[in-house]
Amino acid sequence: MLLGFKTELKVNKQQRLLLSRHAGVARHAWNQGLALCQQVLLHNSINPDDKIKFPTAIDLHKWLVASIKSTHPWYYEVSKCAPQYALRYLSDALKCFFKKNKGFPNFKKKGKHDSFTLDGAIHIDHRKVKVPIIGWIKTYELLAAGYKPKSVTISKQADKWFISWKIEVETSETPKKQEFIGVDLGINHLAILSTGEIFDGAKSYKKYQKKLARMQYLNRHKQVGSSNYRKANIKIARLHLHIANIRKDTLHKITTYISKNHAVIGIEDLNVSRHLLQVGEPAQRSGSGMLANGKLAVSIADMGFYEFRRQLEYKTKAFGSKLVVVDRFYPSSKTCSSCGEKKPSLSLSQRVFQCVCCGMTCDRDLNAAINLSQEAARLVVLACGLDSADTSRMKQEENEGIC
Repeated sequence: MLLGFKTELKVNKQQRLLLSRHAGVARHAWNQGLALCQQVLLHNSINPDDKIKFPTAIDLHKWLVASIKSTHPWYYEVSKCAPQYALRYLSDALKCFFKKNKGFPNFKKKGKHDSFTLDGAIHIDHRKVKVPIIGWIKTYELLAAGYKPKSVTISKQADKWFISWKIEVETSETPKKQEFIGVDLGINHLAILSTGEIFDGAKSYKKYQKKLARMQYLNRHKQVGSSNYRKANIKIARLHLHIANIRKDTLHKITTYISKNHAVIGIEDLNVSRHLLQVGEPAQRSGSGMLANGKLAVSIADMGFYEFRRQLEYKTKAFGSKLVVVDRFYPSSKTCSSCGEKKPSLSLSQRVFQCVCCGMTCDRDLNAAINLSQEAARLVVLACGLDSADTSRMKQEENEGIC
């Protein structure tokens, strides 16, 4: 299977300037192509009888070479792959918009999510990478030589440059401690397993929230574009990157443990509405999803529910496990895991689940995790078409594991 590999680059001043030029050309090509697509959409909406064919990635590149490159000679100072891939990614983003999978793409701004893609003669050594035009770039991390990726993506975060590419990894099945497991995600604890194990989240944003607010407060009166303004913005971006890295490290450790030691993992299909945040829309105004809750949006985003599921999806394939996504409308919190009785309502403040039928008392999140484990086992049985004897045997094994 293909996995992405990303590492930090150790660049000098000349290389930093070349990387910034490549990112600037890619950003300019994206913005010019997006402006042209907006004009085509506007013309077609105003003149329904005289519509123009919507440009593809190839059409955009031909138009860029004929109209933009001829008037902007600095396009020839960088690799031709940077604007080509930018227009290709723009075409993919517009296709996702027309399929109603994502929102309409936005114009890119200098200094925010700067990145570009290169292909061609790419070579990887132990501590350096060779890319077209730029040449050999050193890395802080020891690399596995022998890989020859078709393309690499170079991106900037804060004042640091990173390079990433895809590598082929062989899947390896690890010995499993538990056959079926349910994972319930929450705010107090990041993940609670049906076996009773509890994993706390990093809560890195909450930890550095006051420091971040103080740095942004001191930057309010600095003149925009000045040297002090740029220095302060770099410090703020470094702190944002540090907060994100702490969160990712915690999520990687938890998801790796769950994927390695459990055969079938049941998780709820949470409606986080991550794509609305990517297009710059505030969580309070998104109108749907868990991040629409203004009181809990910060805590939910600080836990990283979407990233938790994304990591589980590819790690279960790498370690020979199976991820079962339970329907989001399945009442895992309201249903008794012992007798199956469903409560009509359950407020968020009730942290202990008490069943009026069988008298079972259990933690609310643990009860939901057990229900997710049972539902995952049922879905696997239906998918495999096993008989009732195998079903009863799996339920017995599951109950023994819970006890």
